[in-house]
Amino acid sequence: MGVQLPRWVWIGAGSLACIAGMINVIGFIGFQHQAITHLTGNTSLLGAAIAHGDVAAMLRLGGMALAFLAGAMLSGMIVQDSTLRLGRRYGVVLVIESVMLFLAVPLFAAQSIRGPLLAAAACGLQNAMATTFSGAVIRTTHLSGMFTDLGIGIGHALRGMPLQRRRLLLSVLIISSFLAGGIIGGWLFVRIGYDALLFPAGMTGLVGIGYVAYRQFAMLHHKADA
Repeated sequence: MGVQLPRWVWIGAGSLACIAGMINVIGFIGFQHQAITHLTGNTSLLGAAIAHGDVAAMLRLGGMALAFLAGAMLSGMIVQDSTLRLGRRYGVVLVIESVMLFLAVPLFAAQSIRGPLLAAAACGLQNAMATTFSGAVIRTTHLSGMFTDLGIGIGHALRGMPLQRRRLLLSVLIISSFLAGGIIGGWLFVRIGYDALLFPAGMTGLVGIGYVAYRQFAMLHHKADA
């Protein structure tokens, strides 16, 4: 099946993947070297913590998973529908994500676990929104699915099967955007510390507010034409 998504979705997917890459790398090189967006690794570490009876690690890693889950649940409550439509409340989700990231900055700086928890909830919120509007084609906070799609597409091409160019391009876009976010986030963290999170927070806030404004304008324009 080909990927038929509007251009604004492609732009949004790349931007959100870049933001997730920034957030995750700041978690890795910052507070307790804690991954923010990757539940697979955190769940493996949780298993190891349980096996070794490390209660502090169990609480931290279990909390990260639950925070990501809570963010995804909140996104599901707000967006509600998997049908891609410009009128959906994606802007509200992005503004909430922005607020969470802004609140996480001083908590990270204070070495409080609440910082990573808020960041994980923000990423769960973002990933659920992207997954909902793309029918699980787009995942912006982790790359396993994107690398899998890319590998499948290349394998099909090597066997002479029809090449799903759009799906391959989407995978490459998200992978490269996440990597770019990691590079930018790492570069910023070395220079300004946890204030580096202000950049993804500001980006999501501006995009969310812009989307809400455009949505309201489009609704008013539609009413005027009716």
